[in-house]
Amino acid sequence: MNLADVEDQPLEIQWEYLLQFLEESIGKRPADLNGVLFLIGVQELGQGAKRFTKEQKQDLMHIGICKVLSLSSYYIYEHTDKDGWPHYILNRALPQGGIEKQEALLKMHVIEYFKM
Repeated sequence: MNLADVEDQPLEIQWEYLLQFLEESIGKRPADLNGVLFLIGVQELGQGAKRFTKEQKQDLMHIGICKVLSLSSYYIYEHTDKDGWPHYILNRALPQGGIEKQEALLKMHVIEYFKM
């Protein structure tokens, strides 16, 4: 089964399936959305698994957020710096709403990212 098989299910069912898929793929279940965004950031950085500082981990989550939201043109890839870190710029305002609405938006985009 893949993510396309559950795309007609509610968001939380799709999310749970994604977490199970990641657990099987990497051997550890991400604790939450931030953990998944961190994994996406590491993937997009492309330097493999290594030790990161607390600041670098925050930067990697930001890269994950920008990458998934770039799927709907909220962010646009700008450049990669001399150290190999991708940089994005805000292209259009994010929808307003509470934390639950923002989390749902991110989860939908994360699921789309893993369908690619």
